[in-house]
Amino acid sequence: MNLENLGKIILLFALMLLITGSLLYFFGKVLGITHLPGDIQYRKGDFSFHFPLGASILISILLTVVLNIVFIILRNR
Repeated sequence: MNLENLGKIILLFALMLLITGSLLYFFGKVLGITHLPGDIQYRKGDFSFHFPLGASILISILLTVVLNIVFIILRNR
């Protein structure tokens, strides 16, 4: 693999991260993925902790599907 191909792959990943981050930022609350079943919430006094486990699993599945489609497209070139 030469550096030109590596640069293209890195730019592709950066673009996918930018698109995913933008979608989550702008449409996260609209789509209702802020409080999914499976999210871990802990409150005690002034301390509050929230870990979005359900959203993490959903995003992981979506990214897996998208990356598999991208890799299939790149392999067929």
